[in-house]
Amino acid sequence: MILMKDITRDGNPVLRKEAAKVTFPLSEEDQKLAADMMEYLEVSQDPELCKKYGLRAGVGLAAPQVGVSEMMAAVLVPAEEEGGESPFKQVIINPVIISHSVQAGALTEGEGCLSVDTEVPGYVPRHDRITLRYQDLQGEQHKVRLKNYPAIVCQHEIDHLHGVLFYDHINKDAPFEIDEDTVMFD
Repeated sequence: MILMKDITRDGNPVLRKEAAKVTFPLSEEDQKLAADMMEYLEVSQDPELCKKYGLRAGVGLAAPQVGVSEMMAAVLVPAEEEGGESPFKQVIINPVIISHSVQAGALTEGEGCLSVDTEVPGYVPRHDRITLRYQDLQGEQHKVRLKNYPAIVCQHEIDHLHGVLFYDHINKDAPFEIDEDTVMFD
């Protein structure tokens, strides 16, 4: 199981590299990596298990965040209500945003990252809606439209695959200044 000690921290060069494309069929190592990353998200979103293992809760985890420079990320957006279904739960491999809205979106509390131990205040402008193309664990290609929070989470994880961290998007001079037509999410 992936623990906090296994999470690559800001400053490690792997977080700033362009990740390599994943080839199919997946190697045993890549299959285990995919399962371990999703397991981390599932366990970290359970308050009791999160505390038991000393984890920070996460909604996404990219391979570079565990020291593997490959185009793979696990995403688990929590259900809106207790016992509900996740709006997006998937290991996305070789993901590409093929289209996006002009409309921006951002989280009211800003973003955080398992690889960044300090809080970096500021709004992180993203696209409010995206069309995402990715491969699943069997190599099958999928195309999905995402909006609001799931779209923001996927953009954050895809950034990791291109060596970009969330705070790179924050306006350094005015961290809480954002276009007035940006959709804000809690």
